[in-house]
Amino acid sequence: MVSPPHEAMHRIFQHDPGLFSRVSRFLGVDIPAPVKATALPTDLTEANPVERRVDTLLRLETADQGSYLLAVEAQGKKHPDKPASWAYYTAYLWTKYRLPTALLVVCQDHATATWAQQPVSCGPPQLPTLTVQPLVAGPHNMPVITDPEEARADLVLASLAAITHAAEPDVDAILKALSTALRDAPEDVAKPLVEFTAQGLAKRPAKNLWRNLVAVDLSFYKSYLAEEVRDEVRAAVRDEVRNEVRDEVRDEVRDEVRDEVRDEVRDEVRGEVRDEARAESRAEDILLILEQRGLGISEDVRSRITHCTDPELLRHWLARAVTVPKAEEVFEDA
Repeated sequence: MVSPPHEAMHRIFQHDPGLFSRVSRFLGVDIPAPVKATALPTDLTEANPVERRVDTLLRLETADQGSYLLAVEAQGKKHPDKPASWAYYTAYLWTKYRLPTALLVVCQDHATATWAQQPVSCGPPQLPTLTVQPLVAGPHNMPVITDPEEARADLVLASLAAITHAAEPDVDAILKALSTALRDAPEDVAKPLVEFTAQGLAKRPAKNLWRNLVAVDLSFYKSYLAEEVRDEVRAAVRDEVRNEVRDEVRDEVRDEVRDEVRDEVRDEVRGEVRDEARAESRAEDILLILEQRGLGISEDVRSRITHCTDPELLRHWLARAVTVPKAEEVFEDA
């Protein structure tokens, strides 16, 4: 999954294509400012099944030096396969568009930046057929902009400075200067830079400072961070609401089940009551026959007969009540 810092490090150049020429002076080269910029498709896949995509691809046109391509790659860590991919990107783009192709790699830590700027050749040492040596922007060469006036002079560059120094001690001062400079900027200018900066900081400690700064200075509720906080609050509220809804649903289900069970139990109880009534009637018949025959009925005999609920046993006693000489003998052979 592509991380927010990865997106911020290259998409900021889509937002302001002229940024590359302003950044180039910190990279030791002099790139003229473009007079026109066109975003090109980033999919460099051919007919083969291997998919290759550059992060950002721009066609920049200058007044004096013509057109060239700028491929921007965001690199979060060292990766041994990347130099080969970069070689493919530049060779493919040169072949397809027949234009000079520049490669800029944006990093957020010194180790990755040092690794990325080392030249890598695809041929033997004595035959360097193709050598890739990208320009690298990172904490080692991007300016530390801590003056609000300097930040105000180039807000996009100040945002990139914050992104590339996200893990550096200077980032707090950069963020304070940037937030101050953005305070008076139009919303359509400030809002995307708030978003890029927030994405670039990701989950680093400086993110909390940025959140607090823009909350005070930049109508925070309108920014990317507001959506992030909204997601956090939504998750917490979701848990609360889930518990409430669970209780409500349980009550509803309990009521539904109670109605269903009531009908089932009513049928069961009706059958039980019917059996009990039949047993009581049969017990009364037994006692009536014994009484009509003039047999003495003790309390034990009467209690045993009236408390019996077994229909078959009562039927057996009823048959014997017609012939036994004593009431107590009705239970024999039972």
